[in-house]
Amino acid sequence: MNARSPYLQNVRDLVRHPGEMRERTLDITVSEHLGEGMIAVQDGAPLHIDLKLESLHEGVLASGTVVGTADGECARCLAPVSLRVRVEFAELFGYPADEPFDHQLDGDQLDLEPVVRDAVVLALPFQPECVDGCEDLELGPGISLITADDEREKPADPRWGALQAFSSGEQSRAGDTDSREEK
Repeated sequence: MNARSPYLQNVRDLVRHPGEMRERTLDITVSEHLGEGMIAVQDGAPLHIDLKLESLHEGVLASGTVVGTADGECARCLAPVSLRVRVEFAELFGYPADEPFDHQLDGDQLDLEPVVRDAVVLALPFQPECVDGCEDLELGPGISLITADDEREKPADPRWGALQAFSSGEQSRAGDTDSREEK
């Protein structure tokens, strides 16, 4: 992360002052997409972050809420989908010391990008669906989505020919049995 990154926050006034707190509001334009697969917060999309920074004995606690919009496609019908993302996070940025922390302060700076990225990506659905639900996609067993619009009856696979003869033979025998029972 370079010094111009909007995710970098100067916490000089909080470092080693337990009990101090600052609240900040950040409006960030996403520089690279957040998410993979069917849906993601795309490059250039805005993210709104309500941030609270609290100084503790161990480091600086960054907590807040991220709000944005993720765009992608429905996993069922592949129609475009736009979902509102709202996720909370809380992460302790430790002072450089003997104790290992997941995130550490870099001098007087803390980098929120990995925290925000993790929170947003983990909040995204793996298989997004249309907000109002998809059209009825129950096509029946064995009907391919590619051929669903084609209403012609498909010729039977020749490998199943012997079974078709067996099936029609069973039906005719069943009819014979019914006629004998009626007599």
